[in-house]
Amino acid sequence: MKNEKRLAAIVLAAGKGKRMGSDLPKQYLKLLGKPVLWYALKAFEDSFVDEVILVTAEEEIGYCQREIVERYDLKKVTKIVAGGKERYHSVANGLEAADCDYVFIHDGARPLLDEEMLSRLFSEVRQHGTAIAAMPAKDTVKIADDGGFAISTPDRSHVWQMQTPQVFSYQPIKEAYEKLLASEEELIQKGISVTDDAMVMETFGTLPVKLVTGSYRNIKITTPEDLKIAEAFLNAPSEK
Repeated sequence: MKNEKRLAAIVLAAGKGKRMGSDLPKQYLKLLGKPVLWYALKAFEDSFVDEVILVTAEEEIGYCQREIVERYDLKKVTKIVAGGKERYHSVANGLEAADCDYVFIHDGARPLLDEEMLSRLFSEVRQHGTAIAAMPAKDTVKIADDGGFAISTPDRSHVWQMQTPQVFSYQPIKEAYEKLLASEEELIQKGISVTDDAMVMETFGTLPVKLVTGSYRNIKITTPEDLKIAEAFLNAPSEK
């Protein structure tokens, strides 16, 4: 694919440092012999994206540089920057380091990206300014009250499960994040938790959020069982 605009990817390996029975955070655990994070970085390395900005905990920058970027010769990773206390701080730091027209924001714990998904998202973001990987919910969803009692049942045909990459025209998402950071104390006081980039655009941005079909294979590694599922997907024929 020939680029008419400059494209960057922000890959997040920062966060709470969740571990699964190991001294390493989940994004550094081995999946078929390579770190989980490597798969996401490699997908962008082999894609039409121009550069990759890796965001990780400050104390893990050296490890990422030596054990992932240099060891696996990832030439498109041009910067490794320190993350922040919350996910949105890490994204904001990545956006500050970027110089692009469109930005792909991706969680490093999602290793099963492919070129087809990236192309689909890029096609949509050029039309709409946003393109959020997501999948229709397979199960019925209930809205519960604080006591755990169901109070409503949304129409499943309108319920989507969010994934990453979440792709945006650069300037609108950067401005939305700047507004978020300016309103941070107010959000904390109201108990509002910002959970993804689409929510930042919905709340502080100027563009409607376009949902684009991702993949049911595009899972996030959160539990030991997820590692086994990812192994099975990697060992199985690619979906068409």
